[in-house]
Amino acid sequence: MVFKNIVSFGLLIFIPISIAAEHLEWGSLAVFALSAIAIVPLAIWLSTATEEVAVIAGPSIGGLLNAVFGNATELIIALVALKEGLVDIVKASITGTIISNLLLVMGLSMLLGGLRYKEQEFQPVVARVNGSTMTLAVSAIVVPAMVISTSNVVEPSAISGLSVTVAVVLIVVYLLTVLFSLNTHSYLYKVAEADLENEPAEAGHASEHKPNLWLWVGVLLVATIAVAFESEIFVGAVEEATKGLGLTPLFTGIILLPLVGGAAEYVTAVRVAMKNNMDLSVSVAMGSSLLVALLVAPILVLVGQVIGQPMDLNFNLFEVVAVTLAVAIANLISLDGRSNWLEGILLLATYIVLGAAFYFHPA
Repeated sequence: MVFKNIVSFGLLIFIPISIAAEHLEWGSLAVFALSAIAIVPLAIWLSTATEEVAVIAGPSIGGLLNAVFGNATELIIALVALKEGLVDIVKASITGTIISNLLLVMGLSMLLGGLRYKEQEFQPVVARVNGSTMTLAVSAIVVPAMVISTSNVVEPSAISGLSVTVAVVLIVVYLLTVLFSLNTHSYLYKVAEADLENEPAEAGHASEHKPNLWLWVGVLLVATIAVAFESEIFVGAVEEATKGLGLTPLFTGIILLPLVGGAAEYVTAVRVAMKNNMDLSVSVAMGSSLLVALLVAPILVLVGQVIGQPMDLNFNLFEVVAVTLAVAIANLISLDGRSNWLEGILLLATYIVLGAAFYFHPA
């Protein structure tokens, strides 16, 4: 908790520094690095405010808030990048976020939790539900790529139409998963909800003292606006900075953007895993991947059509293979409802290998 406070408060100083860097023209690399660091504490505050409002609002509305705002930072950065026409980076960030949550976040959680506790347990039924839904999302990512690879000529309008259709289906599926988790089968998620509600108490609040609703709504609004503002600075420098570093748009989207936008999930998942609460840790990692695949990606496809920056779900074959591997390995490891430090190492090793492959990929 001390570490989280240091990050969420201490790194706020980088907000005015990043603004100064942009106005004083310190160079794209400096602006890129400073704005990326500035987004990290804002992402943590956005996540914390969402959780606090969720606790006050109750399980149903609270669960819905977490379902909608869970990946707000990634969505805001992606929308800003899409508006700027960085479609390749946006598409890569979708697959990158899924891969990083399933391999990096779960890997760190299982490794650090496993070093402290010999073996940790979590509800396998929740992992199975998330895993089967994730398999559908991967299928939706695979289909457009397969259509192109198995056809001689495919009109761009056909891929665009297919992507919009798939996007609508995925949004419907996501709404049904929210209904499943909050209504018809909410008992499966009781452990995660209870632990989420206990987090503010562990943070130093008295359990009988309810958080101030309007204060946290205000924090939520301010953090959202600040993330959007910093994202404009970040995205404005990302293309030139990464070119200067010799990085491709594919590597930038797959590796760098998820590290910036997903900071809050990483901190939360690892922190609760080290408290021997793998139920919540696995729920955060897999739930975040589901949110990106079933809601964030479809929203970007539909918004792109509206603002004149068409984005489809036609990912390159290597991205498709990487996501498929990540989902398959995460599902395999989570099937038995037990984890240890070696399984964490295996997930992290897979992430490092894929990261190296994307770094050397000529795309």
